[in-house]
Amino acid sequence: MIVNPHPSLKTKPDFLSDKKTSNEEDPLDQTLRPKRWEDFVGQDKIKKNIQIMLQAASARGEAIDHLLFCGGPGLGKSTLSRLVAQNIGSNIRTITGPAIQRPGDLAAILTSLSEKDILFIDEIHRLNKTCEEIIYPAMEDFKLHIITGTGPMARTLEIDLPPFTLIGATTRIGLLTSPLRNRFGATFQVDFYAENDIRQIIRRSANILSINIEEDAINLISQRSRFTPRIANRLLKRIRDFAQVEGMEIINREITELGLSALEIDELGLEPQDRKIIEILIKKFNGGPVGLQALSASANEEQDNILEVYEPYLLQLGLIIRSPKGRIATQKAYKHLKISPCKSKNLFEE
Repeated sequence: MIVNPHPSLKTKPDFLSDKKTSNEEDPLDQTLRPKRWEDFVGQDKIKKNIQIMLQAASARGEAIDHLLFCGGPGLGKSTLSRLVAQNIGSNIRTITGPAIQRPGDLAAILTSLSEKDILFIDEIHRLNKTCEEIIYPAMEDFKLHIITGTGPMARTLEIDLPPFTLIGATTRIGLLTSPLRNRFGATFQVDFYAENDIRQIIRRSANILSINIEEDAINLISQRSRFTPRIANRLLKRIRDFAQVEGMEIINREITELGLSALEIDELGLEPQDRKIIEILIKKFNGGPVGLQALSASANEEQDNILEVYEPYLLQLGLIIRSPKGRIATQKAYKHLKISPCKSKNLFEE
């Protein structure tokens, strides 16, 4: 079976002309984002709950309650936020937690919002604590408290804000303070996708990119996409490059295997850094347990990257487990890397 491009999807969508869209995102990635709820594949329970909230808020004539999305990178947290804004016909302002360092910057953003606008804060767990204090009354009472002057001359200025919706996204919900977390009306855990959903996402992206692709190639890409739409789309674009260089009009299994091999992505979707982390765990630390700090230093990788990028997928596959004493490699990890426990001990002694 071959998925053929759909001509009606070649037109550049209006979404690309939105002046409030982040300029850091690749326009092609923006094109692949779902623009309607019907196009968003997977996360059915989350979609249903959000749509109920939207319908109820619309009937009351109110802004939808504040939402918090947590989950790994590339799972659709920002896309869900954009769909919420589109559903109610409101603007969405996008910022990242680390980018807002001064309370005045956040105050300027809050006062620029219109009624029922969406303020999307990515990486909200990295928001400055001083800025966090400003958000509390803004979320609860739609009021902005600004302190002017110092010492005995200090005064608190209260500014009314239009009813708006704050949507936060985080990869590490445990780093959010309880006062901030408790002010969200609903919290949704965005999980890894089922393989069938990933295949459907690849077919849709192939249509948008005007790519002819065989079903075997779709299956192969989906199996190595780490159950993540962003990675599936990234792999599809890279395989398209290999097919184009080879002068192929249709992406088949052979060119897909060639591309994935060149990218050093194995049958479980592991990339070189994933395998390096497991190999260090097995060869240097005898399979564990080992603490995050030691593993990070040995792999020359930031601790946050291990926690947010690599570890969730390795845990999902059952290649490592976390114990109170640290990370431990499982028998599945030894088998996948073709290392026997006795060999790992010898390598460690050497």
